[in-house]
Amino acid sequence: MTSTSDRRVVITGIGVIAPGGLGTKAFWELLTAGRTATRTLSFFDATPFRSRVAAEADFDPVAEGLSPQEVRRMDRAAQMAVVCTREALADSGFEVVDPTRVGVSVGTAVGATMSLEEEYVVVSDGGRKWLTDHRYATPHLYDYLVPSSFAREVAWSVGAEGPATVVSTGCTSGLDSVGHARELIREGSADVMIAGATDAPISPITVACFDAIKATTARNDDPTHASRPFDNSRDGFVLGEGSAMFVLEELEHARRRGAQIYAELVGFASRSNAFHMTGLRPDGREMAEAIRVALADARLPGDAVDYINAHGSGTKQNDRHETAAFKRSLGDHAYRTPVSSIKSMIGHSLGAIGSIEIAASALAIKHGAVPPTANLHERDPECDLDYVPLTAREQQTDVVLSVGSGFGGFQSAMLLARVA
Repeated sequence: MTSTSDRRVVITGIGVIAPGGLGTKAFWELLTAGRTATRTLSFFDATPFRSRVAAEADFDPVAEGLSPQEVRRMDRAAQMAVVCTREALADSGFEVVDPTRVGVSVGTAVGATMSLEEEYVVVSDGGRKWLTDHRYATPHLYDYLVPSSFAREVAWSVGAEGPATVVSTGCTSGLDSVGHARELIREGSADVMIAGATDAPISPITVACFDAIKATTARNDDPTHASRPFDNSRDGFVLGEGSAMFVLEELEHARRRGAQIYAELVGFASRSNAFHMTGLRPDGREMAEAIRVALADARLPGDAVDYINAHGSGTKQNDRHETAAFKRSLGDHAYRTPVSSIKSMIGHSLGAIGSIEIAASALAIKHGAVPPTANLHERDPECDLDYVPLTAREQQTDVVLSVGSGFGGFQSAMLLARVA
């Protein structure tokens, strides 16, 4: 078996479901056009809430090929993950030959919150009837309760018998799940990993959660322009949903079968700030440390980075923290590096967004273009880098840095590079 240091990991297949675009092609077209998919929340009556804006995906699981039985069994987030997995497999052209060498790593921040909340209402309204008739709840309640069901569903859909894991580290889950999958391939535990993340959190309990800490935008009168990362008038993020799944392969495994290669995952690091639930130090050192370690893992200098796909949530604190982190880790090169946030167009899908941003990073390498930051009209004086405002930019991109930041102090950084 090849040693860990020699095993390189590449992306050979991508599947994406995002607000405003189902499938990788539609997703990339939306990003490069600079269109926004943030609208007035429609999944339920949001009148009582402070924030009534969301980025909802136009997702019909039956139209996307799931059977009625699968739809009944799976929460919306699991449905998205399975559909994305099938797209990624088709894109990759990979067929499972040895299932013991194929694993699964799925990230999610809030699991099956949508279905769990619906079932809680059923059980609660049932009152004492629940005590005597357990059929009052769905037989799939256990599947909704345990996030591990997401990895199981993806493994079933592929026939994967290798390691299967769910990673839940809040808003960095999508980066961390792919980072974990990369390590499993590098150490020799698998040759192929189906990896990514999914979240469908647009439910009353989640909206109430972020309302309580005023993390989401109150720009209800202008939902199309509500997500405004790095803009001086930003007032919080827009809750979104979606999924991105990848076929990751050991490089020589991919080459032997003549697979297309989007990019190599050359560096990864995750860190915790051990500081505050929502607070970030203004000097950016938490994220800067993750970037520093990821660069060391990739054996790359900071000035090798051609584009930064930012976390860019649109909260005052996060955008300033990120800006400071890029300067701290990349030095003067930060001022010469384009930075953009796709959350300006598709909102913040919590645990899923890190994987969706990896997809955008890989596509930036493939297509030689950098997505814009939409709705950026008046730059915050403390955010003084090149945030690619409003319009996509054609640019040769060989190395992309994608970063994530999550409540609880989680910080992650992933480096992707073109394979020569």
